[in-house]
Amino acid sequence: MIFDTHAHYDDEAFDLDREEILNNLKNEGIINVVNIGASLESSKSSIALAKKFDFVHAAVGVHPDQTKELNEENFNSLCEMAKEEKVVAIGEIGLDYYWDATDREIQKFWFKKQLHLAMEEKLPVIIHSRDAAADTLEMMKEAVAYAKERNKTLTGIIHCFSYGTEIADYYLKQGFYLGIGGVVTFKNGRKLKEVVEMAPLTSLVLETDCPYLSPVPYRGKRNYSGYLSQVVEEIALIKNVSVEEVIRQTTENARKVYQM
Repeated sequence: MIFDTHAHYDDEAFDLDREEILNNLKNEGIINVVNIGASLESSKSSIALAKKFDFVHAAVGVHPDQTKELNEENFNSLCEMAKEEKVVAIGEIGLDYYWDATDREIQKFWFKKQLHLAMEEKLPVIIHSRDAAADTLEMMKEAVAYAKERNKTLTGIIHCFSYGTEIADYYLKQGFYLGIGGVVTFKNGRKLKEVVEMAPLTSLVLETDCPYLSPVPYRGKRNYSGYLSQVVEEIALIKNVSVEEVIRQTTENARKVYQM
């Protein structure tokens, strides 16, 4: 049974058939889904979905592009959401320099605040990093050092991992997991295939990022957890192991990182 560690079923792309899709996922071999917050509003929606469906859990956090909405007052509401029973992570949080939709210093400020929130609540983090490898790595190194100095734990998933083997190696050595989704099936996904080949299977988790990033042969269509079978097959091919072993190990990894 497959564990989708990163989905956005609250997205408007699912407004017409959300319940139908979610109700059928178990029949398609999906055992668990974590619905990920990207704003204060979507964090609330993720909690609502988690309360409605027993196999869905929630992550709460503010995506770097949305951090301009944050202030000290509404950040407190995020802190309260983090205490909800079915919340299993803080995310997705990080840095995004691709769009530069929010000032980079603002992104960094709230990234650090949310990393510290995760440590306080003893929750893993889901890291979003796009075109921001160096700054993300620097801030993560600082956060890891901060955690060690205070005898705290910092763990989590590097979502939609898009960098090379050298950066992957650092995160793996710190005990982080790499989120692998549809991109690994793309013809231009060579760099990610190299990372998957290098990384131990014990450090990989499956994710859709649905409704985005559908795997081949569904590229360009709305993504959903049922398409993860394509990702599983690609990982099995790259690592020369069985499909069953990929499913078993990645599900075990997901349960471990989310403390389920």
